[in-house]
Amino acid sequence: MSGFNFDRLSQIFDGFKGKRVAVLGDLMLDRYVWGNVSRISPEAPVPVLEVESESSRLGGAANVANNIRALGADPILIGLVGDDEAGKQLGKILDESKLSAKGIILDPSRPTTVKTRVIAHGQHVVRMDHEVRRDIESKIVEKVLRLLESMETEIDAILIEDYNKGMLTKSLLEQVIDFAGKSKKIVSVDPKQNNFFEYKRVTVFKPNRKEAEGALGLAAGSDDESVLAAKELLKRLECEYVLLTRGEKGMTLVERDGTFAHFPTKARKVADVSGAGDTVISTLTVALVSGASVKEASAIANHAGGIVCGEVGIIPVNKDRLFSEVLNDSKSLEF
Repeated sequence: MSGFNFDRLSQIFDGFKGKRVAVLGDLMLDRYVWGNVSRISPEAPVPVLEVESESSRLGGAANVANNIRALGADPILIGLVGDDEAGKQLGKILDESKLSAKGIILDPSRPTTVKTRVIAHGQHVVRMDHEVRRDIESKIVEKVLRLLESMETEIDAILIEDYNKGMLTKSLLEQVIDFAGKSKKIVSVDPKQNNFFEYKRVTVFKPNRKEAEGALGLAAGSDDESVLAAKELLKRLECEYVLLTRGEKGMTLVERDGTFAHFPTKARKVADVSGAGDTVISTLTVALVSGASVKEASAIANHAGGIVCGEVGIIPVNKDRLFSEVLNDSKSLEF
């Protein structure tokens, strides 16, 4: 098969509607401070930002859910917030975005994770994080498992979004993956270092190049190196597919049987890479549960990541634009 035709792409995209994906992971509130810099502070050699506006958006696993919603599928968020103003604000944005909060657990013992990004003249200047990273308590683990079990007949896939904030403990991951295997659910993973090798027997494991190199102690810069690194991950994790995102070099997919494919980046310009990984894993998962092959899903996700890299700030991909760009580029896609 080579590329997409209109009918095949329409079949996949039409399948997005009604698919339900449980999104398990670290919830965050992303705050933005926008402004201009025209002078240096007389108090220290630092720029003075003249604030023009401030905004708050969904971040972390909540941004993944927002991307899934933008594609027309139905996300079910499972995560934690603190008993604080940031948690209330995140809940309000979820409500405004028509995202269900039924899987969100209130944990008064920890704050809601907040990332504040300062943007000057369209450029990301600095980020400030308010967070606690300790592992969640065993009683929270049990609540999460009961929630998932109650959704067994409702969901088509489980997407695990790890940001090393303590939500995803080794015990929780082991039990969630065991549950998914028994209930025959697709499991896709966007990992971080702390639990990197805990994701055994999942469907798709999607690290970025830096994460893979750090975990394996292997280079993954060239095409050949990325394939070797992905094959090593397949061997160690016993998963079905590894999708390695490689920044300006695009993505590399390796399957359990050793076949592989490279997907050159589709970003025409790179304004901000924040949230691109969220977009890729969201789009990949929704496409898979909608009947796309893993190569088709990867090609679509690659385009989605390229679109959001061209925008400043974390935003969901536009479904109609994504369809158009994938279709227009279909002649260059080889499966």
